Amino acid sequence: MPLMRRLLALLLVVFSGLAAAGLDSIAPSDLPPEAQRTLELIHRGGPFPYRRDGVVFGNYEKRLPMRPRAYYREYTVPTPGAKGRGARRIITGEANERYYTDNHYRTFHRIRE
Repeated sequence: MPLMRRLLALLLVVFSGLAAAGLDSIAPSDLPPEAQRTLELIHRGGPFPYRRDGVVFGNYEKRLPMRPRAYYREYTVPTPGAKGRGARRIITGEANERYYTDNHYRTFHRIRE
């Protein structure tokens, strides 16, 4: 049984890497101005305008590479005209990777360095 668990863990790592490789990428300068400002706030460490900024992103949709719980954090990108927080987010990972979604986690773009 331990061998089977190791094999399954290895497969998860391989397939999550393939999933990340399949994500489109975007340059920070191509993001909406609000997302560029959110990136700057993340870089500075805040202050953040939304109470939920910096909370753990669970990756329940499994659109990002599989990582341990609390690996990812999410930040709201203000959406002009939207009530509440809107659908746009930036997700960060512990290895400084960054992802942008404008449709509330349905699709992601990896933000290039």
